[in-house]
Amino acid sequence: MRSISVPRFTVFSEAHVLRNAFFLFVITTLFYAFGAMLRLVQELSLFWPLNAVMAAIFARYIWLNRLHYYGICYGAMLLYDVMTTQWGLASLVINASNMVFIVIVAQLVMRDKRRAGSEPEPINALRLFYYCLVAAVFCTLLGALGSVGIDRQSFMPLLADWFSEQFSTGVLILPCVMTMTMPHEITRIHWKQLLPALTLVISVLAAIAVGGAGSLAFPLPALIWCAIRYPLPVTCALTMVTGASEIILVANSVINLAVTGPLQTSQLFSTRLGIATLAISPVIVSTSVAAINNLMRQVSLRADFDFLTRVYSRSGLYEALKNQPSTADQHLTVMLLDIDFFKSVNDNYGHECGDYVLAAFARQVHDVVGDQGLVARMGGEEFVVAARTQDPLDGYQLAEKIRKRIESNVFQWRQQPLRVTVSVGIGNGMVGKKAMIDAFNELLVEADEYLYRAKKAGRNKTCAKSLAEEGSREIVAS
Repeated sequence: MRSISVPRFTVFSEAHVLRNAFFLFVITTLFYAFGAMLRLVQELSLFWPLNAVMAAIFARYIWLNRLHYYGICYGAMLLYDVMTTQWGLASLVINASNMVFIVIVAQLVMRDKRRAGSEPEPINALRLFYYCLVAAVFCTLLGALGSVGIDRQSFMPLLADWFSEQFSTGVLILPCVMTMTMPHEITRIHWKQLLPALTLVISVLAAIAVGGAGSLAFPLPALIWCAIRYPLPVTCALTMVTGASEIILVANSVINLAVTGPLQTSQLFSTRLGIATLAISPVIVSTSVAAINNLMRQVSLRADFDFLTRVYSRSGLYEALKNQPSTADQHLTVMLLDIDFFKSVNDNYGHECGDYVLAAFARQVHDVVGDQGLVARMGGEEFVVAARTQDPLDGYQLAEKIRKRIESNVFQWRQQPLRVTVSVGIGNGMVGKKAMIDAFNELLVEADEYLYRAKKAGRNKTCAKSLAEEGSREIVAS
């Protein structure tokens, strides 16, 4: 699959104070202007993304939470109002309420990071839901008070309008901004991958066509499908776009909740709260799926691979053998390898050196076997190889190749040369009608017997049953 590399670019950096100040000012001004374009009444915004965007930025970059950076953000808001409105004192109070939302959310998220001891996952969806609720309450009390008198609005309608807007916008935007990442490369997208997103678009169009309060829930199944199929940042972005679009469509009567008259404030209040509740659902699902998948990968790696040597563990080998295709005419060679006098390595050089030798030994064996078979650590200094071979002679030659590679290899430990040897016992046989794992178990018993004989014969030897058809003699090579 072809891919296009994307150059990396960092907007904020702890070491570049002036650059941080510049981008904070620019981002604040841009989103302030965007919100000002969406007017519900003459002066108050229908959809106000600034607070959630800036709260997410301050929450993501802990070192931005300084008074001078807060001051730049607040100053940009005041400057825009000076240039575009005549609010005067009301501007100081309203923009102070914006800063209340930003600071509360940022501080609550930062508290979670400090408790974790290191930077956690970008969001905890349930906690973020509550943080938006708390921040919206305090922001609303101050903002509604400062807005009284603007376009002759009274306190209670303003209270409802402020709270529903701040809460819904926070829930929609915060997860998106806090999980947003630049991809390292862009890969070609198959059309089937677009099906959840296309379904989401169709569901919104259906809401426009059908109308009514229930139509707001039409996108939810598609959003949950997106949450299951797409990464968390993509799901958050789609959720934000869907929720914001529905709010704007309802406000402009494109989605008709009540066809008997124009949209009323109480209806918009209900719409915003309903969308906020719907919006958090796919984010929670996506967060859960991401956490479960990550946990499953970790558990699978720990169970299937030996942490030290990076080859299969005993249980991982059995799982791999279950998935191996087998045919009646398939010949299988099972080798048991035991590093000779490994205890002396630990005694003379320490266990750290012993771990190094085990890891290096496993790499050497894996290099020799390659795609021909599977390598696993059975425990301690004992390893096993299950290889597809043409006949017993082919299996014997592969084992000898491993033994000679280890014998000739010089392990370097702290600039000291170190040599080890290995004893190999072999079991050969046809898979026949048996399952691959059953054939392996039978040959493992045979390999264990001949490993014992190889050690008894003086170690650094490969021992297997005689290649003669009827002979019961063993062959030993060194």
